[in-house]
Amino acid sequence: MLDVLGLEPDDECVYRALLGRPNSTATLLSDLLALSEAHLDKALSRLVGWGLVTRSADGEFTAAPPAMALGALISERRYGLRMAEQALVTFAEEHRAAMTGNSIGDLIEVVTGIDAIRHRFLQVQQAARTQVRSFITAPFIALPPDENTAEPVALGRGVQFRAVLDRAVLAEPGIIADAIASLHKGVQLRVADELPMKLVLADADLGLVPLAVTPGGEPGAVLLHRSGLLDALDALFETVWRSAHPLELSGTGGEPEPTVEVGRNGPTDLDRRILALLLAGLTDQTAATQLGLSPRTLHRRLRRLMDMAGVRTRMQLGGYAVRHGWTESH
Repeated sequence: MLDVLGLEPDDECVYRALLGRPNSTATLLSDLLALSEAHLDKALSRLVGWGLVTRSADGEFTAAPPAMALGALISERRYGLRMAEQALVTFAEEHRAAMTGNSIGDLIEVVTGIDAIRHRFLQVQQAARTQVRSFITAPFIALPPDENTAEPVALGRGVQFRAVLDRAVLAEPGIIADAIASLHKGVQLRVADELPMKLVLADADLGLVPLAVTPGGEPGAVLLHRSGLLDALDALFETVWRSAHPLELSGTGGEPEPTVEVGRNGPTDLDRRILALLLAGLTDQTAATQLGLSPRTLHRRLRRLMDMAGVRTRMQLGGYAVRHGWTESH
């Protein structure tokens, strides 16, 4: 438990024993914990050095109060981490300055092979400090969205994720369930009619652009460091993001068709998912397949929504749904 503070298992074991048995001798602790004299002496020496344990003149040991002793150790580790973060910023600036005068070969790294692309894809996200932005298109070359292990870790440390999905991606099996899971974790998703490329950006420092299959039959990609080309991709993402349609899906998907057609005070979660997918441009058949519905059920629910909204056409229903927040998660 205390290994994150630098304590060894023996150190923690001895400290916890002393919490309940103050003024214990080394002999008593050795018998109690079944530790060799050498291991015990080493643990006690470290604990005394850290201020977690005090030794009296007659050779008895007592644990210092945890709130004081461990609190001081935790504060020291926090200070060390802040200093490391400051050093990271300094090193990053030095690296950028050094890269500015380098050749084009230093700014662009060619990555070949699925394993190498997957490794770089995860690394780019791990390097992000504030945000990760991506274009997602099909087919998935190196890593399907549901296998992106770097995303939840980065989200946990406060990194913001924004992704634009190519409309065709929404027809991929299981993608709606993955999208709902990502939205619940705080990922922002939008849909574009067509994306020009696959892309992942970490802050304004790194970009990974998968390319077509190489002549040798392996997929390739380029890793871009901070440069004019990376700035252009940054601007491209923001332009596409502004014009893309927000994707908002409530519920979990994949559930059986409900017997309740419409909620008492408005559309149900399933209705909202239907509207969100249709507004994102999916065909009736594709939307029904993704939601586990028959086309007939989907049409029936749309008809009831139109009746509820008091409109006659789907275009009118779409406008009404957006104006009245029917596509927002509740």
